[in-house]
Parts: sequence; structure tokens; C-alpha cells
Amino acid sequence: MAGRFAGRTAIVTGASRGIGFGIAQRLVSEGARVVITARKSEALDRAAAELGGSDHVIGVAGKADDLEHQARTVATAIESFGSLDILVNNTGINPVFGPLVETDLGAARKIIGVNCIAALSWLQQSYRPWMRTHGGAVLNVGSAAGVQHAAGVGFYGASKAMLAYLTAQLAVELGPDIRVNGIAPAIVKTAFAVPLYDGREDDAAAAYPLKRLGVTDDIASFAAFLLSDEASWLTGQTYIADGGVTLMGVG
Repeated sequence: MAGRFAGRTAIVTGASRGIGFGIAQRLVSEGARVVITARKSEALDRAAAELGGSDHVIGVAGKADDLEHQARTVATAIESFGSLDILVNNTGINPVFGPLVETDLGAARKIIGVNCIAALSWLQQSYRPWMRTHGGAVLNVGSAAGVQHAAGVGFYGASKAMLAYLTAQLAVELGPDIRVNGIAPAIVKTAFAVPLYDGREDDAAAAYPLKRLGVTDDIASFAAFLLSDEASWLTGQTYIADGGVTLMGVG
């Protein structure tokens, strides 16, 4: 599989660390050239260097929901590497925790803006100059919280449920030349998820049939499969990657 993405270019958003970094790393290892994004340029520069430097990876700093940043990133991918074959919408935020009835509405609007509207906008920006003519593969990183109740993160879960709907709708509209799929992870051990397991990892993992939390490689390997030609008959689905925990009725 070392050359599965040879000659292809990807954009991975929110890729300075965590799941996004893991997916970018996997794509590079299999031959892709990757443009990664994140808000902080210093972290992005470190990630790009770790991923192999400018021959393989370029970092473009900016806010995921900023249209000018999106356009600049897309242009960088096409101008620097000659194509834009893969888009990974990984960026997600959850600035609030608690019951829905107490959710700050400003924060709720921001969550929808970044987790859903920005994902759509990234695809629009990628579609117009490249994918409309050449096709491509898109992956939206959702959450198991979008599949069933998850205490304290209800609006985040609602945004990920919306993202799953957008994934299905876009797959119908853009087939056959563009495939759109999603992954819905449960707890993966990243900085984003630390509040969900910090100091109680063993207790959190006990609810999982596989008796461990996820790691970034669990998601990155699945992402690479869905983005590859091996998944050429798969589109419109959001696949739960959760160590079996949603089978137990807990998030």
C-alpha cells in the first residue's frame, strides 16, 4: 500500500495534531502530497516538518471557517502540487459542556459554523477549481456523539449528526465522480478528547468491548482505506469507529 496515493494531493484540515495529523501522516506515507491547516502557524510548521517538509507537505495557517483561508489553501494545493484529489474535513470544535438547555447560543452558532458549514464550504472551494472536472474523494470526520446520546456534549453531537446528513446528501449530488464518506470515532486519545478520559482512562475503556480507547492510527488507517480506490464502491456513509462502545448504549 506504500504507493496507494502516489501522484495525488490532499488537504487535511485541523492537522497540526491528533486525528488530522495522523491522517496526514498516513497519506504521506502512502505517497500523497498533503496541504495541512490549523490556526497556529508554529504548531503547523512543526507538524509539516515532522511529516517530511515542503517536498511532501505544506502548511497553511488560518481559521477553518474563514473563506479566504479556504480559498488560499485550495490554491496552494493546486499551484504547488498540481491537483486536489482528496479533502479531509477534520476540524471540529466543542467550546461548551453541559445540558442543552444551558448551552450558550453564540457558542452553538460557532459550533455549527465550524463543524458543518465550514465542512460544506471546504468542499465547495475544492469542487469549483478541481473536483468538478477531475473528481475526488472526501472524508468528513464526525463523532459517535452524533449517533447517540452523549452526556454534556449534546450540541456537539447534534452538529456531527448534521455533518453525517450532509455527507449522505453530498454523496448523492456529487456521484459518480466524487465520493463522500465519514468516520464517527468514539473517544480517541488526543488532546481534544483529554477531558473525556483524563485521570480515568481505565474506567472509560471498561465500557468498550475491546477494552481500550482509540488511538490516532485506528482512525488514520480507516480513513486511508475510505479515501483509496479500494473503497471505490463506498459513498454516502458515516462509519462508526468506536471499539464497539455504541453497542453498549453509552457514548
